[in-house]
Amino acid sequence: MFSFSFLNAIMQVGCGAASVDFLATVSSYPKPDDKIRSIKLKVQGGGNAGNALTCVARLGLKPRVITKVADDSQGRSILDELRADGVDTSFIVVSKEGTSPFTYIIVDNETKTRTCIHTPGYPPMIPQDLSELSLLSALNGARIVYFDGRLYETALVVAQEAVRKNIPILIDAERPREGLDDLLNFANYVVCSAKFPLAWTEASTIPQALVSILLRLPNIRFVIVTLGKDGCVMLERNLDVASSPEEVDIDSLVESLKTASSESVSHPTCISSSGATLKAEGIGTVNGRVYVGTAESIPPSELIDTTGAGDAFIGAVIYAICANFSPESMLSFAANVAAAKCRDLGARSGLPYRADPSIATFMQ
Repeated sequence: MFSFSFLNAIMQVGCGAASVDFLATVSSYPKPDDKIRSIKLKVQGGGNAGNALTCVARLGLKPRVITKVADDSQGRSILDELRADGVDTSFIVVSKEGTSPFTYIIVDNETKTRTCIHTPGYPPMIPQDLSELSLLSALNGARIVYFDGRLYETALVVAQEAVRKNIPILIDAERPREGLDDLLNFANYVVCSAKFPLAWTEASTIPQALVSILLRLPNIRFVIVTLGKDGCVMLERNLDVASSPEEVDIDSLVESLKTASSESVSHPTCISSSGATLKAEGIGTVNGRVYVGTAESIPPSELIDTTGAGDAFIGAVIYAICANFSPESMLSFAANVAAAKCRDLGARSGLPYRADPSIATFMQ
C-alpha cells in the first residue's frame, strides 16, 4: 500500500449527481391515502457522486466533483456541505436560475428499507457548461475518474478526455440509464447493484451475467456486484492465466465460495478462487478469478438506514484502488465502510472518518 502522504497528493475526480436529501423515518411505510407522522426528520446532502466523493474525502483524500446546481438555497447548502467535508467544488457549475436537485426519502423503521422520490435539477447539465480549460484542469493529476451514470452527455465528454490521458475509469451501474451503454465502453472498473447484471445482460444468473459483462466490455479489469446483507461478488479479469482446456462452471464456483464464506466470522471477509477459465453456459468463457465478500452482520438494534450504503461502498473501493489494496482487502474494507454508514440516518451521517477505529486497521 502507498503511504498516506503520497495518497493525499493523488486526485480523484467524480462526475454525477449531487443533491439535497429530505429523509423522513416512519414507523412503517404508509398505505395509499394514509396520514402518518415521521419519527425523525433530517435534511442533508445526497446524490450518488456527492455521497461517494464525500466518503473518499472523509477517508482522507482530496476528490473533485463535476456537477451542476442552481443558485438557490438548496444549491448553496450542497456546495457548503461538500466543501466542509473537503471535496473540491471548483468545477461545479452554478446556474443563476432554476432549481437544484433534491430527493424525498422515506425510511421504513419496520423493514429497514428506504423509498426515494427524486426531482432532477433544472436546467440540466450539458457539455457546453464545462469549458475545455475547466475539463483539463479538473483531470489534472487525477488517479481515477468516477461516474455514477447521470449527466451522461457531460460524462461522455469527461470520459473521452480521461481515456486520452490514460486515466482509469470506474462506473457505478446502479440501473440501466440513457447513455450508460456508451459510458461503459470506457470503463476499467464497474460496481453494480444486484439488479443491474441480469437486467443489462439478460443472463440467467448473476455469476453468468458477470462473465457476460467482461466479454462485452473488454477494457474492464474487474466488475463487482453488491448484494446488500449478502455481501458482494467480484469477477476479475486475469490476463496472466493461459486459456486452459479445463473449464470451471462459474455458477458452481460462486456457490462453493459462498458456502465457504458463510462459515466465516461476523466481520467482513473475502474468499477468492484461483485463476481459471470460467464458463458461463450459453455465454462464453473468460480467464479470471472470483472473489466472494461478506457483509458485516449488523445487529437489528444498530441498523438504522441503508440510504447511500452503495455509495459508501464505492467510495471505499475508489480509496482502495488509489491505495493499491489487494482485492481481498478492498472488498472487506468497502463492506466495513458501508456497514458504518448503515448505523445512522442519511447517506452521509454514518460515513466514517480515516481515524475511526472500525476502519483504521485497514489503512495502516
